[in-house]
Amino acid sequence: MQELHLTQEWDKVFPKSDQVDHKKVTFTNHFGITLAADQYTPKNYTGKLPTLAVAGPFGAVKEQSSGLYAQTMAEKGYLTIAFDPSFTGESGGNVRDVFSLDINTEDFQAAVDYLTNLDNVDLEKVGIIGICGWGLSMLLAITALAIVVVCTTKAIIMNLMAQDVVIATSCVFPKMGRMR
Repeated sequence: MQELHLTQEWDKVFPKSDQVDHKKVTFTNHFGITLAADQYTPKNYTGKLPTLAVAGPFGAVKEQSSGLYAQTMAEKGYLTIAFDPSFTGESGGNVRDVFSLDINTEDFQAAVDYLTNLDNVDLEKVGIIGICGWGLSMLLAITALAIVVVCTTKAIIMNLMAQDVVIATSCVFPKMGRMR
C-alpha cells in the first residue's frame, strides 16, 4: 500500500458536525492504488449501522460536497465515507487529475469492500451515493452484490458523453429491501 500524507486537521469547506466522529482512513483498490477517505460515524450509536460510500463531482475532492453529504448522512444514522478517487486529492496515483472509467468504478468497489469489512456495518444495508459525474455508480450497482441502494444527483455517465448523451436526472435505485 502506498503511504499517503493525509492532513489531520479539519480541512473541509463545511463546518464540522458535533453529532459525528470523523477520522481519515485509507484502502487500496484492485489496481493497487491507495485511496484516501474521510469516515463519519454517528456518535453514541448502538448495534450495526447502515453504510454509504460517497464520491463527489468529477474533479472534486472529499473536502467538498461528498464530505458534506457523508457527514449529513452520518448525522442521520449512517456510517459513511467520502473518498477521493484515484489520481485526485489525497489519494494515490502517479498521473494527477485524470478520469478512468475502469479505475474509478473500481474505486467505488474498493470503498464498498472497505466498508463491508468493518465490524459495525450492517451488511444488508450497504449503499453508494454518486454526485454529478458519478453516474457510473449505477454501473457498479449492477454487478456488486453487496450494494442494496444507489443514489445519484445529476448523474452524468461519462462514457456516454462522447455520444452526446447526458442523464441529468436525480434518481434512487433500490435493489432490494430498505436502508433504514
